Amino acid sequence: MESSLRQAPWLEVAKTVVAALLGVRRRADHEKSSVRIKPLHVIIAGLIAAALFVLTLIAVVRVVLG
Repeated sequence: MESSLRQAPWLEVAKTVVAALLGVRRRADHEKSSVRIKPLHVIIAGLIAAALFVLTLIAVVRVVLG
């Protein structure tokens, strides 16, 4: 019980955000992480993931258009 109350590591937050962006998430994982992950951490990780996605798209377009 005590381990479920500890704060989630950033890697777990990143996995949660990536799974949410891809739309694949198991109910058991969602219930487990929703107790441990703080909303602020999800927001920060989501903004970072979105920025990386946009920067990757820009880089791909620049490479393709040469």
